Formats: sequence, structure tokens, C-alpha cells
Amino acid sequence: MLQETTNAPVTGAADSAAALQQMGFADMITHLDIVGWTVLITLLAMSAMSIYWIIFNFIKNTRLRSSSDRVISTFWETPNAQDAIRYMEEQPRSEPFSKVALDAAQAAAHHQRHEGSRLVESLNRSEFVDRALRQAVTRESLRLEAGLTLLATVGSTAPFVGLLGTVWGIYRALIRIGASGQADIGAVAGPVGEALIMTAIGLGVAIPAVLGYNFFTRTNRITNNKLDTFAHDLHDFFATGSRVGDVAPPPVQR
Repeated sequence: MLQETTNAPVTGAADSAAALQQMGFADMITHLDIVGWTVLITLLAMSAMSIYWIIFNFIKNTRLRSSSDRVISTFWETPNAQDAIRYMEEQPRSEPFSKVALDAAQAAAHHQRHEGSRLVESLNRSEFVDRALRQAVTRESLRLEAGLTLLATVGSTAPFVGLLGTVWGIYRALIRIGASGQADIGAVAGPVGEALIMTAIGLGVAIPAVLGYNFFTRTNRITNNKLDTFAHDLHDFFATGSRVGDVAPPPVQR
């Protein structure tokens, strides 16, 4: 009798340890069904895409932050307008400030070449340059937002995809309880562990996407404000021929 009493706690502890091992990630992989694999692969794909766009936007914004002030200051500090435009043409295709300046220069040159035509009669130089600048700023602003829609989508849907895996794991646990007729930890450890892991993966995918979306949205807002300011200065320059900061000489006293 004493021997049976002594072995009972040992057997229960062994069963509990074996059940806990069924709640690990490796055991989950070996027991996933088609629904579990679909949820897991979807979460992994969402994570890979969000990480790609986070890295891509971080590198892009870092380069842009270091080059924007240099491009703007070089354009205004170059004495010859043709040299300034040539410098803008040498900038990478991904640099937005130089592309806006080139569009404004091309619009002004196009308007000047067609003096006396119906184009000039319908739109003066200021309006023609302003329209070109608006289109350029809109185009470059949209390019800055590349990947943000995906980050917002991942951040808002990944928890629910993980929740689907959670619900499915609990459902499998209930089926196992009904099939075995007992609700011990050995019967439900595997499905419950799968449910908890799916929840954790869903949150792990969503949190970086939300943080990245908020960070890049704020960064793009600052860049767009700077882009608008530069566009207004470009409009004044190409519409009037006067550079930013130029001051008219004082009148001659007679």
C-alpha cells in the first residue's frame, strides 16, 4: 500500500512534465493541421513583408534626411541656374527634392519656348509652374508612402489572424476532450499550447508593423512639409526669376 501511494505522485508528475512538453513550439509544428499551417504561414508571410518595408523605409528616410538639406542649399547657393539644374539631374532617382526642382525648371522652360501660343494665352508662367509643382509634390509624396499601407494592414489584421489560430486550437482541445472522455492536462496540452503560441505570434507580427507605421508616418509628414516649402520657393523663383533670400537694392537717393 505504501509503495502504491509513493508511486502515484511520481506518475502524476511525469504525466504533467510530458504534457508540458506538448505545449512547445517544436511539438506544435509536428501536430499542425491544414488550418494551423495556413494561419502560421500567413503570419510568417505578413511578418516578412512588414520587416522588408520597415528596413526599406528606414534606409530611405535615413538617406533622405542626410541629403535633403544639402540638395536644397546647393540649389539656392549655386550662382548659375543652369549649374543648379545640372546638379539636380545628377541626384539619384529616389531623391524627391531634386525631382521637384527639375519639374519646375522644365515647366518654366516649356512655357518660355511657347511664348505667343495659345498655351501662354490660357495659362501665365506662374500658373503653369504652379500646376507642375503640385503634380510633382503629389507624386513624390505618394512615393514616400510606399509600404505604409501594408504596414497598417499587417498591424490591424495580424492579431485577428493569430486569434483564428487560437480559436482553432481551443476547438481542437474540446474535440480531444470529447473523444477521450476526460479533461486532464495530457488531453488538452497540445491544442492549448498551439492556441497560445498562435496568439503570441500574431501579436509579435502586429506590434512592429504598428510601430513602424506610426514612425514613418510622422517622418513623412516632416518631409512633406519641407517639400511644400521648397516647392513654394521654387514657384517664386521660376515665376519671377528671383532667388530665395534675394533682397532688392535700396532706392538711390537723389
